[in-house]
Amino acid sequence: MSDGYRVGVLGATGLVGTTILELLAAREFPVAELRLLASERSAGKTIEWNGQTLSVQAVSDEAIQGLDLVLSSAGGSVSAEWTPKLVEAGATVVDNTSYWRMKDDVPLVVSEVNPDALKGHKGIIANPNCSTMQMVVALKPLYDAAGIERLVISTYQAVSGTGKGAIDALRAEARAVVGGYDVPPAEIYPHQIAFNVLAQAGSFADGDDHTDEERKLINETRKILGDPGIKVSATCVRVPVETGHSETVNVETREPLDPERARELLAAAPGVTVVDDPAAGRYPMAIDAAGKDDVFVGRIRRDPGNERALDIWVVSDNLRKGAATNTVQLGELLIERGLLGAQG
Repeated sequence: MSDGYRVGVLGATGLVGTTILELLAAREFPVAELRLLASERSAGKTIEWNGQTLSVQAVSDEAIQGLDLVLSSAGGSVSAEWTPKLVEAGATVVDNTSYWRMKDDVPLVVSEVNPDALKGHKGIIANPNCSTMQMVVALKPLYDAAGIERLVISTYQAVSGTGKGAIDALRAEARAVVGGYDVPPAEIYPHQIAFNVLAQAGSFADGDDHTDEERKLINETRKILGDPGIKVSATCVRVPVETGHSETVNVETREPLDPERARELLAAAPGVTVVDDPAAGRYPMAIDAAGKDDVFVGRIRRDPGNERALDIWVVSDNLRKGAATNTVQLGELLIERGLLGAQG
């Protein structure tokens, strides 16, 4: 469409939804009409966007009609109910929730890693988990050069991945500790998060000794890279950081790959910025990655216990590249490749 597209943002008032709105304006996405969709609770709120004042609508059969593209970040149960209805109404949906990611007929796509997976979509494209997203952007050039046998991952995940309530809880707890007051009872997490580290990001399903965040890293990485043979060990940790996930990744390659070549490959990779001079105190930090769209990689070095393994440190803004940025990038790719429509 020469004058733009009819775009819906489902979950428009959440942390990821508001970031999507910022990016649509900043990236000059070709929007002819923008429709803000959310729960009944948020209906009637107004949001300033690109010089316009827009009202939030409750998602309904009537409100979803006539849209070309929907960027969705409204929770798994909402997505399960409304995404098929959106597709039936003619929209292509890029979905941020975990509900669709591992469905066989739904492509799981990172714009810099596997954009060709968009071809042949059936109206739904899944956005990966934020920790998986940033990691595979860094792994892709290494995988293409030398293959990957095994990954051992530890994540240090910011509270914004849980939502605005978790940010509010971290701030309230921190104020209490610094001020010498009683710390409010933990409500968002099992324990106090301020000045603490929780050996649990995500929740445990019955009978599983891994959290759902850890399972996402394991399963989504294999699907995105198209290689079910990669062995993955993951431990996901919650840290008292507002925005920006950090990860240590031990990468055992199938072919030899030295740190210098890995550094060159990463420096040339799309969406990656290498910050790697640790002796001078230069390495990626969450506080620097916040508000930026790239994935930052540093501490690139040989694993002294394995001549075919490298250790790397990966940091990115979990609300941007980890969620909203890739969502908008996928919308751009769908338009660029002529793949909007219920059948790509």
